[in-house]
Amino acid sequence: MKHTFTVTGMTCEHCEKTVVRAVRQLDRSAEVQADRTLNRVEVTSEQARAALAQAIAEEGFTVAA
Repeated sequence: MKHTFTVTGMTCEHCEKTVVRAVRQLDRSAEVQADRTLNRVEVTSEQARAALAQAIAEEGFTVAA
């Protein structure tokens, strides 16, 4: 399933990598694209949307639907 999240708080490339790493810790096979300029994270994963959002939020970012 493909999920799109609005994620605020990503200010640099390191932040983007942190988000990608957080999602991949939950699902190693996930496809993740983080774009700090658009505040958008796109994830293709079989994991539940809520679990993916929680993984991102646990890294200190704000996740909106």
